[in-house]
Amino acid sequence: MTHIQTDPVQQNRVPEVTVEFWLIKLMAVTMGETAADYLAVNLGLGLTATSLLMTAVLIVALVFQFAQKRYIPPYYWAAVVLISIVGTLVTDNLVDNFGVALQTTAIGFTIALAVTFAVWYAAEKTLSIHSIFTTRREAFYWLAILFTFALGTAVGDLVAEVFALGYLSTGLLFGGIIAVITIAYYVFRLNAILAFWLAYILTRPLGASFGDLLSQPLEYGGLGFGTIVTSALFLAVIICLVIYMTLAQKPVEVNLEASGKI
Repeated sequence: MTHIQTDPVQQNRVPEVTVEFWLIKLMAVTMGETAADYLAVNLGLGLTATSLLMTAVLIVALVFQFAQKRYIPPYYWAAVVLISIVGTLVTDNLVDNFGVALQTTAIGFTIALAVTFAVWYAAEKTLSIHSIFTTRREAFYWLAILFTFALGTAVGDLVAEVFALGYLSTGLLFGGIIAVITIAYYVFRLNAILAFWLAYILTRPLGASFGDLLSQPLEYGGLGFGTIVTSALFLAVIICLVIYMTLAQKPVEVNLEASGKI
């Protein structure tokens, strides 16, 4: 009798790092910035109510994500979009509601992320995203993702607002830094794990800067499309990409008898 089982190598719960991965991640962080502004400002929910609401929705999404035990694009990317929104709101709450300076917030989340990586490595002996096949590793992964979004928000706001570079210049700055990291990885063999996480952090301020550029009024240096149009546009792109990634996903189950393992 032919048995169909899951190959442990194929149980990774997060996606491979591809062009589609970076594109949808950039769309997600951009939408995270504009959606948070839309809920808190345009709908008038306020920062506190928006934070509580989106945190509750994120928890539900993560419950579904953890239940899958393998990478399924709709569940994974829904969690990414929501954690992007919540990460933005965490930083906004610290700055706007509690008066914490952006410099302090950036340093604080840098330390929090470093501690997360240190504990993750101490427990698992790896920070690779190609072996997220246990619940503990996935928990470390999502905690690190949350801190990257919060840190990216703080750094992006610090550069755009406190250093007054503006949205376009800030976006170009972080895009240039990501390009340098990419060259360092492909040409100078920068450590793959370090390169990934640096790029992951910096895509947050990159996406947020262009999200603000599109959504903010002209008098504030934006293009005036508004948060509704900008959020809807990027959500549409995300949905299309998730559908594509779902249809293109390789089967997880393998015939072990045919492969000589049974």
